[in-house]
Parts: sequence; C-alpha cells; structure tokens
Amino acid sequence: MAGTPEFAPRALQTLSGLRFSTATSAFQIEGARTLDGRGRSIWDEFVDEPGNVIDSSTADPGPDSYHRSAEDAALLAGLGVDRYRFSISWVRIIADGMAGTKPNTAGLDYYDRVVDELLGVGVTPEPTLYHWDLPTALEAAGGWLNRDTVHRFGDYVDAVADRLGDRVRHWYTINEPASTSLQGYALGELAPGHTMLFDALPTVHHQLLAHGTATTILREHGAEQVAPAINHSLILPETDAEADHEAAATLDLIYNRLFADPLLLGEYPDLEALGAQMPIRDGDMELISTPCDVYGFNYYNPTTVRGVGEGPLPFEMVPTPGAATTGFGPLWPIRPDTLRDFLIDMRTRYGSKLPPIVISENGASFPEPEVGTEPIRDDERIAYLHEHLEAVAEAIVAGVAIVGYTVWSLLDNFEWADGYTQRFGLVHVDMNTGHRTPKSSYQWYRDLIASVRA
Repeated sequence: MAGTPEFAPRALQTLSGLRFSTATSAFQIEGARTLDGRGRSIWDEFVDEPGNVIDSSTADPGPDSYHRSAEDAALLAGLGVDRYRFSISWVRIIADGMAGTKPNTAGLDYYDRVVDELLGVGVTPEPTLYHWDLPTALEAAGGWLNRDTVHRFGDYVDAVADRLGDRVRHWYTINEPASTSLQGYALGELAPGHTMLFDALPTVHHQLLAHGTATTILREHGAEQVAPAINHSLILPETDAEADHEAAATLDLIYNRLFADPLLLGEYPDLEALGAQMPIRDGDMELISTPCDVYGFNYYNPTTVRGVGEGPLPFEMVPTPGAATTGFGPLWPIRPDTLRDFLIDMRTRYGSKLPPIVISENGASFPEPEVGTEPIRDDERIAYLHEHLEAVAEAIVAGVAIVGYTVWSLLDNFEWADGYTQRFGLVHVDMNTGHRTPKSSYQWYRDLIASVRA
C-alpha cells in the first residue's frame, strides 16, 4: 500500500525468526452469554450492573464468534499467522465453577470445533485458560482471595486438557493477573469491582498458584509450551524529583516485580513498605516458579507517575510528557522505545532465569466508525505496530531472546468497562450485525508476515 511504513532490511531479517499471531478473549468476542449451558461469570454481573460500562453494552452479541468461529478461522488463514491466541470461557466448561459440577459437554464441543477449524487452516491453537471470566459462585465464596479457587481452577483445566490435549500443545494459563488484582480487587475499575487497595494482594498469590497448578496438569496431558501472559509497563517518574522516583519505584514493585519475581526467581520482592504479607504455604513458591517454556509478555504503553503525599496510594498516574496517545487518551501514551527498554531490563534483571519471550499482546485502539463496509484506513494503528515491532527487533539485536509477536486484536471487540467505544481490531466488526471487514492494518500485517517468510 502507498504510504505504508516499511522495515529496514536488517530489521526485517531480525523479525524473520518470530512466530506471528493475533489474539482475542472469550468474553470479548463470543456473545451467546445464555446459550448451551453457559454459566455466569463476574463479568456477566459487572456488565449487568447499570453504570459500570461506559456505553451500557453487555458483550452480547458483539462479534458473535460463538456462531462465527469458522469466519474467524478464515480471517486468520488470510493473515498467514502461525498461531492464534484465544481464550476458553471457564463458565462454558464448569457452569458454576464449583467442586463436583460435571463439565458442560456443549461448551467442550464448541472449543473442540474451534480447535479443529484452526488446525484445518494450518493455524496452531493457543488457548488461554483464564482471561478474567471467574465463575460468579466462586467469587461469592471469596474469588481469588480464597485459596480454594486455585483447586477449582485445576478441576476446570483438567476437564479442558482432557478434551483438547490430544491436539492442543501450546497453552497460556493466566492472563494479566495484575489487572485482575489491581483493577478488579484493589481499585474497582474492572470486575469484580472491589476497592480493597493493598488488602487485595492475596489475589496475586492465588492467581500465580493457579498458573503453577495448571502448568503441572497441562504437562501431564502432553503440553509442549505453557506460559502465563503477564502485563507489564515501564514506569517513568514525571520529573527528577525524589518523590516522583520513589513513586515510580513503588508502582514498578506492585505492577511488574510482584508478578515476575515469584514466577522467575521463586520469591516475592520486599513488600514490607506496603505493609503486606502473602499467604504463602510450604511448596507454594516452588509451584509458582515451575520453569516456563516461554514468558508471555503483554505490553501496550509506559506509565508515568507523580509522587503524592496524601491519599490511599503514594503515586498518581499522569500523562507522559511529549507522547502521542491512543484512543484511550492521555494515560495511554505511544512510546515504543519503552518496550525495547523494558525487554532489555528484563534480560538484565532476570538473566538466565528468563525464558524466551513471546510478546503475547501488543496493539492500540483508535477512533473508528461503528459501521464500515469498505476497508478502514487505520494508518495510526499501522504506525503503532510498525514502531513497536522495530522496538522488538532492537531488543533482539541487544540480546533479548524473543520468539513470538502477537497483535491484539484480531477483531474489534467488547473492551471491558469501555464497552464498544474502543476498537483494537485488525478487522472491523459491525456490532449490530457481526459483519467483518478487514482494515488496512490487516493487509499490512499479512504483507509483513509474507515478507519475513520470503
């Protein structure tokens, strides 16, 4: 396409070693919230509470992938991706999530079809087992604050692996536990909508335990690649003031090290300053730090903070000076250099403990029309992806082992508390009809994949 950014030959050669993919999640694309024995999750409760979602949408029908999975497989085949990261809905498999509840055959049958459709077009399925859809009954019993949820997650993972493990060899366990703990339990911005602040920290431990538990189960079913998908952000101080640097160090501890350290080093960072203590039992840290085959790394933007002397938190998130922003506004700056720098810092910080990295999500939302029958020229998204892939190439040249790159998202979807007001897709979706129209970024990504394979 005229005007499309191109990679320098060296960058293109560096990227040629990557496996390319794109991603979605069940609640965001499937619809069919009340069909075929599906139970209720914390997100069903959240969207049904007036005022929680900015446009009052409910994720149903949305892209309606429950009925259009074959179309999505065809779109993936057209892209030429190696793999597809999608998620499995816990409540489609174990409707209430409780011990003793039999797996739902209709739900398993659906994902059986999805896997076969992907394999039929030459795309490797990479399911994520937890992408925020905790069963409501488990939340009523304490949710991720309750250690028993780890065991119930194991029951669900075992049921899924028993049905799909003969064909699925690549798995993600837990998606973005920082968002669940910090936005879901600490600040109330996402489901389940609690405002517990630092009292929410046990949810970190239990999610990481769930990852370790799932890893063991999946390997017993023949898995070849198991990974978490951890969201990270390079934390920047607003100024050189000591208070801002202290604020940045605190948020880095909470948002980044609190998750990466136990996974990779088998220990939590020092939490004494937060007045927090994890509910650790014998054997927990060994299970959490079970070596991963790859490290799933979700990255969108850096976070700039200012130190504050009062309030429940010692920092305040502020706009990043001089940075352009995505459709989410001033707290979603576009700084691809921070992706490179964070990746290099990960290698420096964790050394040989860091397995090869897969960029398991990277993408951007920009304002786009609700209805589109002609391909949308989403040049801003193309520029964002191009610049972040250049940052990935620079990190590889600097010695970081990176083996995969995943665009969020294949489709425009339900963007959680922002409903349908934010569009991340390579493919435009009319949420009234489900009609799919590839955007210019879809063609750009397809051409990139073809170029690195040439």
